[in-house]
Amino acid sequence: MTTDFRLNYQKTHFLISAPNIKSMPPEQGIEVAFVGRSNAGKSTALNALTKQKNLARTSKTPGRTQLINVFEVEPDCKLVDLPGYGYAAVPEKMKIQWQRSLGEYLQERECLKGIVVLMDIRHPLKDLDQQMIEWAVMANKSVLLLLTKADKLSQGARIKQVKMVREAILPFQGDIEVEAFSGTNKIGIDKLSAKLNSWFSPVTAYLAEKE
Repeated sequence: MTTDFRLNYQKTHFLISAPNIKSMPPEQGIEVAFVGRSNAGKSTALNALTKQKNLARTSKTPGRTQLINVFEVEPDCKLVDLPGYGYAAVPEKMKIQWQRSLGEYLQERECLKGIVVLMDIRHPLKDLDQQMIEWAVMANKSVLLLLTKADKLSQGARIKQVKMVREAILPFQGDIEVEAFSGTNKIGIDKLSAKLNSWFSPVTAYLAEKE
């Protein structure tokens, strides 16, 4: 349930880059994680949401950033940008280590309220995407699937892809929503912010009382 108090995502600012889960800030408030393949457009989505060009740095080399970047919207409301998976040219040992850390984060981070999984609308539900969704459902976390780069398709093709993905995820039997998204054409930004507001609602309800 949402409150009338809406977060101003333009106030979002960088907090810390952590090399691993243990280096993250203490568990406090609510976190929402953004995760996806290295070329899924996570940085573009975060920049579009916050209306900031350089909040999350976009790289021409997908998978280059292997740090957990934490951003604060309001005290006790944090967005967590997890390293991209599946494309990074990193040693196999590092991939295994990160996979283990990611599993720990999803299973053990109690302040994690929801997970935004970003997928290219033209190539959704790759094996690692499905594994991420499965992990999230097993950890009893709510999921928003953002089908990014939606401006690359016609409206008809976009609607068709969203419908296909919604049907494909039914077997996961989790709390999963699917929306088309484009940071370039501002498609789906309102739906993303509305979902984030619902996840952050325990904090925003408190903030509303203080107003």
